[in-house]
Amino acid sequence: MDGESTAPFALGHGQDACLLLHGFTGSPWEVRPLGEALAARGMRVVAPRLPGHGTTPEAMLGVGFRDWQACADQALASLSGYRRVFVAGLSMGALLALRLAAHQPEAVHAIALVAPAVRFKGARMALVRQLCRTPLLEWTTPWVDKGGTDISDPAALAQAPVLPAFPVARLRDLCRLQDLALADAPRVRCPVLVATANQDHVVDPAGGRYLARRMKACPSVRHVAYPEGFHIIPRDVCGARLAREVGDFFLPWEDFTSAADGAEQGAPPP
Repeated sequence: MDGESTAPFALGHGQDACLLLHGFTGSPWEVRPLGEALAARGMRVVAPRLPGHGTTPEAMLGVGFRDWQACADQALASLSGYRRVFVAGLSMGALLALRLAAHQPEAVHAIALVAPAVRFKGARMALVRQLCRTPLLEWTTPWVDKGGTDISDPAALAQAPVLPAFPVARLRDLCRLQDLALADAPRVRCPVLVATANQDHVVDPAGGRYLARRMKACPSVRHVAYPEGFHIIPRDVCGARLAREVGDFFLPWEDFTSAADGAEQGAPPP
């Protein structure tokens, strides 16, 4: 993979900040257009590269969901000086974003969950989820080959950096994050935007609707569904629309204060 295109990035300046989290086996490349759009609207935007991602298949051998969550925690902590902090995540990144909001309500002002990886699509992935509960999966298929990524736009697809394979054991970590995020959903108390793609070939868009219904403690939960495009929404044909809707969703919550916060956050760093 091209290390430059998959590198973490930080963009923009402003009193508010947004943390962007990419998906499983992906990289910050997936969410860069969303980051550029939010930065253009006056936000500081930070997108870390999750441990083991965006380099080689072997780099994923020694990491797991705790490492990914710790990376998200550290990135959120780095934005603590800003007036308001938002979090947007794609696929597995959406699960991490949800958990940040659930466990650190004083730090997260609102979240955007893009194609959240709540449920895999297809009978094959349902079987994989069942096998993840046993060692059988690693014994029979230690590596999973990836032929590409789920983008409908031919130009974006041609540019996409794709990890050629990943250890099948990491699917167990992804399934564990799914379970933890679903358990944490009722604890989220900030505004939430859920965005799904009807033609997603990776996750079931119905999972996004199910997740939205579980967030009963939130002051606002909005769900948008795109008829065109596939899983990697920020890079696909509806990417510009997503960027507008995420920006429009975050900006009206200027006066929102989390119930667990109780005080206005400090001024942004110089």
